[in-house]
Amino acid sequence: MGRAFQNRKESMAKTSDQKAKVYSKYGREIYVCAKSGGIDPNGNLALRSLIDRAKKDQVPTHVIDKAIDKAKGGGGEDFDTARYEGFGPGNTMVIVDCLSDNPNRTFGDVRTCFNKVKCKIGGQGSVSHMFDHSAIFVFNGDDEEAVLEALMMADVDVTDIELEDGKVTVFAPHTEYAKAKTALTDAFGEIEFDVDEIQFVAQNMTEISGEEVEQFDRFLDLLNDLDDVQRVYHNAEY
Repeated sequence: MGRAFQNRKESMAKTSDQKAKVYSKYGREIYVCAKSGGIDPNGNLALRSLIDRAKKDQVPTHVIDKAIDKAKGGGGEDFDTARYEGFGPGNTMVIVDCLSDNPNRTFGDVRTCFNKVKCKIGGQGSVSHMFDHSAIFVFNGDDEEAVLEALMMADVDVTDIELEDGKVTVFAPHTEYAKAKTALTDAFGEIEFDVDEIQFVAQNMTEISGEEVEQFDRFLDLLNDLDDVQRVYHNAEY
């Protein structure tokens, strides 16, 4: 197993407040995705993937439908994507993806999280060059050669394929997401994906231990508590 990536388990939120935050984040992301790429999941692969992921994380159907209906109306809030980078506890590298209707507020909130753990937010590109922006697909399988052949036949630029414990993991540049997913489903039918999304994958991991782990966990909690934060990527290895 070569390339580490984050297989989030947001459905493990234990309290109603935590669940409400997860639902809110998904609702906002689905709304933005549907508004920009179309409300039909059959024509918007990113939306279909997002809806599937939301259902796996036990987001209620009414939350999903409300977000799509809101996008259908054409009005609603205008959210912009915002990405912040910096160094976390133990000299780890962190990327924070946000959807915000007020970038100045969001930047201030994220910077405060860095400051509270005595770390520093950086400029654009300060750490992202040490991550690969990848489309990742994980599904049941035992023949990575057949998977590679299907992707190559569809002229997909594959970065890496791994096979471990009956699971195939495909990495491709994020720009190849739609082409790669279409090639996989055309070749192997309706696949039940364990992971189907675009992530930042660290090229090198940074090991943390002791107090650094406690500080890093606190740092992640602070960031994830912010309504505008959608995803946090890092290279920390516990």
